[in-house]
Amino acid sequence: MIYSNNPGKEALRSIADAIHTPFWLDDPARPAPEPALVEDITTELLIIGAGFTGLWTALLAKEANPSREIVILEASEVAQAATGRNGGFMDSSLTHGFRNGLSRWPEELPTLLALGIANLNQIEETITRLGIDCDYRRTGDIDMATQPYQVEGMKEELEISAPYQTNFQFLGRNQVQAVVKSPIFLAGLKRPDSSLVNPAHLAWGLRKACLDLGVKLYENSAVKKLEEEDNFVSASTEHGRVRASRVALATNAFPPLLRQISSYVIPVYDYALVTEPLTSAQRESIGWYGREGISDASRQFHYTRTTADGRILWGGYDAVYYWNNGFGPHLENSPIMFARLAEHFFQTFPQLEGLHFSHAWGGAIDTCSRFTPFWGTAHHGKTAYAMGYTGNGVGATRFGARVMLDILDKKKTERTELDFVRTKPLPFPPEPLRSLGINLTRWSMDQADRNQGRENLWLRAMNWLGLGFDS
Repeated sequence: MIYSNNPGKEALRSIADAIHTPFWLDDPARPAPEPALVEDITTELLIIGAGFTGLWTALLAKEANPSREIVILEASEVAQAATGRNGGFMDSSLTHGFRNGLSRWPEELPTLLALGIANLNQIEETITRLGIDCDYRRTGDIDMATQPYQVEGMKEELEISAPYQTNFQFLGRNQVQAVVKSPIFLAGLKRPDSSLVNPAHLAWGLRKACLDLGVKLYENSAVKKLEEEDNFVSASTEHGRVRASRVALATNAFPPLLRQISSYVIPVYDYALVTEPLTSAQRESIGWYGREGISDASRQFHYTRTTADGRILWGGYDAVYYWNNGFGPHLENSPIMFARLAEHFFQTFPQLEGLHFSHAWGGAIDTCSRFTPFWGTAHHGKTAYAMGYTGNGVGATRFGARVMLDILDKKKTERTELDFVRTKPLPFPPEPLRSLGINLTRWSMDQADRNQGRENLWLRAMNWLGLGFDS
């Protein structure tokens, strides 16, 4: 399927009344924020950022050692940033998919696959044990082919992955139409070890668990400066300061507090829509009663899923980089991106013509050149960081948190001995080369999608260098 990028009247009408708030955050269950930091305090472990990485770091550290003093500083509120703006896909992959892992860490891939599944199992166990009501469903997800050449690519991946016991399953046209009815879906590759979740409810559940265990959380307390002071690291906010023996930096796509990270991570903006609840007739027209997560197999891909109250979330396609690492709330509302997404939605589900979108929003993804998280230290080992999840962090952040704690506690573990953990991605060049390279890559990906997947010289060169651009 070659999508049209020229929205018609139907697409424009469908988004006319959408509110520009993430669907997951438009919820009366959203907790009132904890007070901001207004004093100077000292703690053993300071966590900067209360997204998934920060919350998992606090919970794992506190459950391992209940006497450990832990403070979290959050610039806004829990789940307000990437944690509450994603599609709620929780994949077992730590390597942004099988092929990316195979190309970069072929010798470690069996271990990485096993660690990823164990990580997902442990998340599921935690959700059950803590009684977190977050609509968690281990449905698996399906990559859908929308062009014939993608069908052959799926069969090839099925063959390559078979020795790794991934249990991927190829679905023919009749099988994918039995899952969800769309005229453009030709075949699919189902990956069983993937889940769906309400990401805000999961974050709020982790937040409550941390508070119940005695973790101190200060919201609306952005860190302005992070510096080493003798045996401590000091984090200064507008109205207070925290001196900590150890610091876990979990700031995702926010401008890095450490200069040494700035060339490794860029923010790219992803946009999403959520429909009004489907009527019974509309739901019957598409099926999809199993609530599987779905993505298409293009380089510029869409992701889509249903919600607990019978809506459809639809996002992806464009991953937009703004000049000089542009970042901020002013980039979260893009009428052009919303209209394009709506047009693509109705090309995928023409039987839903007349449906309206209730929510439209955008958010930043922390992207690195290898598409997977990476780790490092600063301040003579007193600070550790985990960054670069590249849109696949809902599940992988727990693993990222576990590695950070290993590093801070100077534990030699199976995780810390992996090249996957010990190495870093290639850095991005400075501006203007950064913008030129990224936008040329985006254009080349679009051309590949329109040319039977054939890559031009630029994409082949990026692959050879180990660089890329993905959402």
